[in-house]
Amino acid sequence: MARTPRSAVTQERYAALPVVMRDAVDDFARYLSLERGRSSHTVRAYTTDVVSLLDHTVRLGHRDLAGLRVEVLRSWLARLRTTGAARSSLARRAAAARTFTAWALRAGLVETDGGAALASPKAHRELPHVLRVDQAAALLSATGSSTAGSPAAESSATGSSAVDSVSADAASTGSARPDPVLLRDAAVLELLYASGIRVSELCGLDVEDVDLDRRTVRVLGKGGKERTVPIGLPAQRAVEAWIGAGRPLLATESSGPALLLGARGSRLNPTTARQIVAVRAAAAGLAQRTSPHDLRHSAATHLLDGGADLRDVQELLGHASLASTQIYTHLSKERLRKVYDQAHPRA
Repeated sequence: MARTPRSAVTQERYAALPVVMRDAVDDFARYLSLERGRSSHTVRAYTTDVVSLLDHTVRLGHRDLAGLRVEVLRSWLARLRTTGAARSSLARRAAAARTFTAWALRAGLVETDGGAALASPKAHRELPHVLRVDQAAALLSATGSSTAGSPAAESSATGSSAVDSVSADAASTGSARPDPVLLRDAAVLELLYASGIRVSELCGLDVEDVDLDRRTVRVLGKGGKERTVPIGLPAQRAVEAWIGAGRPLLATESSGPALLLGARGSRLNPTTARQIVAVRAAAAGLAQRTSPHDLRHSAATHLLDGGADLRDVQELLGHASLASTQIYTHLSKERLRKVYDQAHPRA
């Protein structure tokens, strides 16, 4: 259990389980990590759900995995529903339970797969938050200055890149060199929007993963799957400026090959990357809080709006299923509907 840190409540529930159940949780976590190649976040989420399920099973009087019958799994989901769990949460937890019981059957820990007959509520999938093109341009210019009338603010109107704003801000203040943190933030924003990569993939990039000549980035995605994604000229320039003028000022002996660094020289973590996007979005005057995933959604939607093929976008995003990418076609249709309603004389 120590390999996958979790909340105090889950740890307490885990400690109270019978030994055979604790051993099963640990083996399941190793299976997800080593054999299935799941991320630490996924392993943590699935094992947390399994601990909750096993805790419920024990409360019903069962002391081993044979108690994982479908009626027990259903009563677990029903109890979670009464505590206010959302449909999307119930769907995820049902998936975790089915994965666990199927694994337990293959491992010889149970004689029947109780999760095979478990249905789960279909999660209501809300359309993601997508920036307009002009909002994305404003955000990518927000690494200069949030003060109205500054060179950085003015650059958004001309469609310049984030690195242009950094350079303009340095020039306006008489600085001999741009702030390395601003250069880093510019590279973060440009890479996220240009490539549509996940924040965990962004933070996992090493310097050698970026080919500036070919304008591509090698990404290690979910399940350990590697893909190469293109980036545009503004992103190339931002990364080039960061590597040449910003990264050397923050790098330490412990930085290793990490492309993006925190203020103290360690590899940039996803939490800090999310803060960078949120702060820069506020500086750009965006009313709604913006996340790295919003930039991923925006990149995909803008590509489709521009005529990109759905399967090409699927490959770019690293989606295993085309169904995951199809939500962006709904976004494009929504935009078309709004344009039609506003513009057509007989709408």
